[in-house]
Amino acid sequence: MNKPDYDKLMQAEIAALGGRRPRLLLHSCCAPCSSACIERLKDDFELTVLYYNPNIEAGEYELRKAEQLRFLAATGWADALDCEHGSELFYAAAQGLENAPEGGARCLKCYELRLERTAREASAGGFEYFATTLTVSPQKSAQALNAIGERLADKHGVKWLHSDFKKRGGYLRSCELARGYGLYRQDYCGCEFSRRERVRKG
Repeated sequence: MNKPDYDKLMQAEIAALGGRRPRLLLHSCCAPCSSACIERLKDDFELTVLYYNPNIEAGEYELRKAEQLRFLAATGWADALDCEHGSELFYAAAQGLENAPEGGARCLKCYELRLERTAREASAGGFEYFATTLTVSPQKSAQALNAIGERLADKHGVKWLHSDFKKRGGYLRSCELARGYGLYRQDYCGCEFSRRERVRKG
């Protein structure tokens, strides 16, 4: 069976809005990844960005959060919704999976944790849609992320906006925007386990 084209599903959903601009809560992993996603969505939705990443180590977390807020202030393309770091939740979710390979079971637990929080915040805040920037990364499975989003949409009663933001040059555009705005661009996921793997591989 062919995998769904999540980018086409997103385009069809936007076309069906007929010019209406509903509120969307966009989970962001970092400013560079969010840049192209926000640019792509800003004309069709009233955007609020949720920077919720309990997986990221403390110092790195604060650096990326500051860059996210700087990008939003510079562009004015979206509002920001603040929340706590909550790293203990990530370590609880990752327990027993510390040595799982990058992109494996630990990462799926991490995606679920972050998208669950986004869906809950979207429901509580009266947003019509929620989505994530994670699909812009060539290292992330759009199929896995969209499956999680679909499940959480049913659970929390908020619409999931399917996406594969890397399509139509999305990842390359995120690199261009990061350079243009002078954004700090990290070279690992952010959790201590991915950092260890990066160091091990040199």
